[in-house]
Amino acid sequence: MGKKVALITGINGQDGSYLSELLLEKGYEVHGTLKRNSVSENQTSRLDNVFDKLILHYADLTDLSSLIRVISEIKPDEIYNLAAQSHVRISFDQPIYTANVTGLGTLNILEAVKLVNYKIKIYQASSSEMFGNTIDSDGFQRETTQLNPVSPYGCAKVFSYNICRNYRNSYGMKIWNGILFNHESPRRGTNFVTNKVVKAAVRISLGLQDKLHIGNLSATRDWGHAKDYVYAMWLMLQSDKPDDYVCSTGVSHSVKDLCEYVFSSLGLDYLKYIVVDENHFRPEELENLKGDSTKLRKELSWEPEYTFESMLDEMINYWLEYYEKK
Repeated sequence: MGKKVALITGINGQDGSYLSELLLEKGYEVHGTLKRNSVSENQTSRLDNVFDKLILHYADLTDLSSLIRVISEIKPDEIYNLAAQSHVRISFDQPIYTANVTGLGTLNILEAVKLVNYKIKIYQASSSEMFGNTIDSDGFQRETTQLNPVSPYGCAKVFSYNICRNYRNSYGMKIWNGILFNHESPRRGTNFVTNKVVKAAVRISLGLQDKLHIGNLSATRDWGHAKDYVYAMWLMLQSDKPDDYVCSTGVSHSVKDLCEYVFSSLGLDYLKYIVVDENHFRPEELENLKGDSTKLRKELSWEPEYTFESMLDEMINYWLEYYEKK
């Protein structure tokens, strides 16, 4: 047996970067797809630690021929589909693009695999946004909770989730859906609320910024660390039976809790610096998210290592170091 070969779409995103590191540690040959960007300099900054160990290819989820070319060329054992237009708020501004990439893009991968080698194992990044505001009577969302999305992003992810199940059942393909709740890290885009709050709080503590404009403070989320969640992705593809799994911490916090913890860690009172701004509200708001990952923990022995607090501490330290270097 030679090295296992993995292909990660969206390898230069937060999850792709952590997953590349994990797979390299496990002895994989790791390939990734990038879409062409007119400024290539910062495109792979999240991969700096492992850049020279990766094999990168230009391809795009909306271009079936590029996917067939890459998959035929590298003959992967495992494909992790992490590429998407993944910003919920922006999906309202670019609904058609989001549907094309996040929805039909997944179908293109399934078709490419079906044409090249239907035995390749596929991980599909599904999302807690698929549930919308449907919550089970005990306050949790799980594999059996009704899908009722409230954004173009959530709608596109529901299509992806269902088409994966359909191809698994119709063609015996090896496809796993990981229904991941929010997961963060210092590598999270700063237009996502956790890293936005942490970065702004650090800047305010250093006198570089006065205020933080933010949306709905009462929205709650189940926030975990991306590093824990990519380990769950890998665990799924090591199991024999393709299935769907919720990945979450089971604990939810509000955006207000987030602000309070981050600012007070820096010795600040968040109330003095926060401006609630209508522009940051979504057209249809998702209020409460909390996931039940019992199935993943029982069947695949997954346990997260980070807590909400230790994750935020790592993010705060990252930005403090970043500005110290500057």
